[in-house]
Parts: sequence; C-alpha cells; structure tokens
Amino acid sequence: MEFFKYINIQTTEDQLRKILDFENLSLLSTNIFLMNSNSNIAQIGGIWGDFSLQKDFIRGGVRFSLLECPNALSFTFTTGYPPEPKQIVLHLTINRKTISKEFTEEIEDFMLDWKEGFEKRTMLGIGSVN
Repeated sequence: MEFFKYINIQTTEDQLRKILDFENLSLLSTNIFLMNSNSNIAQIGGIWGDFSLQKDFIRGGVRFSLLECPNALSFTFTTGYPPEPKQIVLHLTINRKTISKEFTEEIEDFMLDWKEGFEKRTMLGIGSVN
C-alpha cells in the first residue's frame, strides 16, 4: 500500500537533506525519538516500537526505512518532481495490500505529524512557505 501527503513548503533537495539529519528528526516529528546514530543508520523509538532507521539520499530528497519492520515500512521526502514539484512530497509504503482501520489511522497520523512538524519548523526559518 502507499500513502501520500503534500507539504506546502518550497525547498530544495539539498535543504531537505540537511533538514532531515537524524539529530533533527525529533524536531520534525513527535512520533520518533533518536536513541543513537551513525552516518546512515539510527536506532529510534516511536509509535510502533524500536527500530533501526536507515537513511538514503535519493533523487529529489531522502528515503527512510524501518529495517526490522514486518511491514517493510519506508517513507520518502522529495521535492522538485511530480506529483507536486513545488512542494515536499511525503510518500510512505508498506508491503501489504490491506491493513486494519487502526493501522491506516496510525499511518495517516504519522504522516500528518511530519507535515505539521515541517510547517512549524518553517516558521523558524527552514525553507520558505509558498
């Protein structure tokens, strides 16, 4: 399954990569807290438990993957490309065709939390609002 959330902030790929440093994640999301990290893998806690979170730079932004997640949950933040090239696109995928209503709501809340976190941080000078 896949989910999308559009964040009405105009930024660049480079700015996204700087903003999405492991040390900044808890400033952008109340659903994640950093336990420790190295260059591309962090140990995090969150709404679904403790996981290794891998960060990869991809064209247009950053991909995060929960390595031990039985749902193979990954989420990306990109800009400059469709479907909304002038916004940040948050795209989340899992390896299931169907999920419970509760899990769907948790995913939607997780994504909304990121959107709100970006919007709050923008007020403090990260990126610029359209």
